[in-house]
Amino acid sequence: MSICFNEATDVFQLDAGQSSYVMKLVGGYLMHLYYGKRLDGRDHSYMLRLAPRGSFSPNPDPQNPIWSLDAAPLEYPSYGTSDLRSPAYHVQFADGSTASELKFVSHRIVDGKPRLEGLPQVYCESGGEAQSLEIVLRDEYRPLEVILTYTAFDAMNAIVRSSKIVNKGNDPIRIKKASSASVDYVSGRYEEIHLQGSWARERHIERAPLTHGIKMIESRRGHSSHDLNPFFALVSPETTEDFGDAYGYSLIYSGNFKGSMGLDQYGSTRAMIGISDFDFEWLLAPGEAFQTPEAVLVYSNEGLGGMSRTYHRLYRTRLCRGVWRDKRRPVLVNNWEATYFDFNEDKLVELAKQAKELGIEMLVMDDGWFGQRNDDRCSLGDWFVNRGKLPGGLEGLAARVKEQGLKFGIWFEPEMISRNSRLFEQHPDWCVHVKNRRQSEGRSQLVLDMSRKDVCDYILETLTGILKSAPIDYVKWDFNRSLTEMGSALLPPERQREFAHRFVLGTYSVMEALTSRFPEVLFEGCSGGGGRFDPGILYYMPQIWTSDDTDAVERLKIQYGTSLAYPFSTMGAHVAAVPNHQCGRVTAISTRGHAAMTGAFGYELDLGKLSEEEKTQVRQQVAQYHQWERLISQGDLYRLQDPFKGNTAAWMFVSSDKKEALVFYYQVLSVPNPEMPELKLKGLDEKAVYTASDGGTYSGAQLMGFGLHVPYMPYDFSSYVWHLKA
Repeated sequence: MSICFNEATDVFQLDAGQSSYVMKLVGGYLMHLYYGKRLDGRDHSYMLRLAPRGSFSPNPDPQNPIWSLDAAPLEYPSYGTSDLRSPAYHVQFADGSTASELKFVSHRIVDGKPRLEGLPQVYCESGGEAQSLEIVLRDEYRPLEVILTYTAFDAMNAIVRSSKIVNKGNDPIRIKKASSASVDYVSGRYEEIHLQGSWARERHIERAPLTHGIKMIESRRGHSSHDLNPFFALVSPETTEDFGDAYGYSLIYSGNFKGSMGLDQYGSTRAMIGISDFDFEWLLAPGEAFQTPEAVLVYSNEGLGGMSRTYHRLYRTRLCRGVWRDKRRPVLVNNWEATYFDFNEDKLVELAKQAKELGIEMLVMDDGWFGQRNDDRCSLGDWFVNRGKLPGGLEGLAARVKEQGLKFGIWFEPEMISRNSRLFEQHPDWCVHVKNRRQSEGRSQLVLDMSRKDVCDYILETLTGILKSAPIDYVKWDFNRSLTEMGSALLPPERQREFAHRFVLGTYSVMEALTSRFPEVLFEGCSGGGGRFDPGILYYMPQIWTSDDTDAVERLKIQYGTSLAYPFSTMGAHVAAVPNHQCGRVTAISTRGHAAMTGAFGYELDLGKLSEEEKTQVRQQVAQYHQWERLISQGDLYRLQDPFKGNTAAWMFVSSDKKEALVFYYQVLSVPNPEMPELKLKGLDEKAVYTASDGGTYSGAQLMGFGLHVPYMPYDFSSYVWHLKA
């Protein structure tokens, strides 16, 4: 069993892979004892140590002054009843009061994992994969109930948490904060790691020691955002890529989020993640419940690499769904950087012909095929074909592309609307707005109000019509601006602060319905590149466009940072033209290929401008990708050299049986008269003998102890790949 409750000691123990999570009931309060390396089945009660504190940390029981909630490791901390730190939840009752506390009522343990309605989530394919624990907590003085749900995956070091807040009374309750997970670490100093960036520079790694006070990562943009990602990790100061404790926190959510962590006055660390409480409120009517998104907690005592590999296995196999979860993705060419808006049917068919000659398998038509869309200032929402560009419509273009033996894909941006559009003329109230206030535009566009059922119904039926109108194999689903003036014409004043979450729920409802109606279509998420690269989107779409920055050198940091929580198989990555359209850098097509083929591989350039030598290399890259795709998408990732710390980057993929490996090495700048480095490998079988593509034969022990000789690279922006077989 993964979960057990000891009635004699009031201790809950959850075992997930090589990790354990332990809680104990004390005076009705649910307290956190331990999270870390897997424990045996002994009594762990001794782990809890409560000490008397001064009068400024009040105690909840005058008859037992030895301890205070202000210093206790609480599992789902409350506000206003003697714990003066940040609470996991915050509510306001009908009389205006906000003080609350929760005590244990009951629990149940079930096989498998309960399903959440309306939210993306990790799932089980059989009941034996996991067990779940539901703990009911209740406020003794108010009709408030909170149900904490934990799922422990038996074969993975992952614990999935969420909370449900229930109004058991006759008056409404206002929820002001509702975290998905909170963990108190009583002792130990930690450093925190998060992913920061901007458009075209997403998910760069930042690491710093925790200090007293609260460190916070947050999005208030209406989506998970380019600048911060709904993921952070706590690590011991000595933790490296391969050694030491790492605790990952990842939120399966695509909207406003908040992660917080910091030291309190007694040296304890409280870590928390969930929906952002900034400008958030939820009016909970009598009998209603509010469900938080899931948080995925991962512990590793094998450093950041061990943490990442758990996230990769879980998200690749138990978050991503559908026929494309395990299926090889077609190598595509996208016309965006080849033509931008300047294309017609004949241009696209010519691009398809060139792609076929190079072994590419799919043509994707990007922005500009609908309405009067010849630039980014009009027509979003008008999802009808521009017959001036495509006289045969989508069906005619798709037929001509498929005559070349290619699959066919299109781009759309469902949640957006242009002021200059038929849809806006007909439904100006459908955009996100605040009455009698100006409407800010981004990329000359507004956002549709996804909190409205009529808007969601329109989008769903319109997109259904498009996908039925032609044999479409792939959809790139974009989202090109953040939300401002957040409000809805239909929500009453007392519910306006629910808008941001209702927007996300509406988007999820459309994604769920559309991907269910068209299960054979490969959907790729996008938000100006990586502005919505989060686990919520991966539940509906097995890959996401990682960044609008297609430069191979910039992609080293972007893809390396993204891999802390997300598998390479989910990262859309293309070979683009040079000079690069984002940073002007000129790199060899071999390096561009080696950077891109470690993700969901494709091209984004005018194939007709390639030299014959470059075309030969493209054919070779496509063939290599076909040969290596299974290993890249399903293998275990080991990060070897960190591009944030030096002039090189390297990572490798190892098959589950350790009989095959693929090693990628990248050099940014060439150095005259350089050192002669070796590249130490990881994850291999020490006793196995490997034949390498460089002609050498090595033992696993040699490769991990000494390494491979890195060839001399006399040019900037160079790369090299080794393929190893036992």
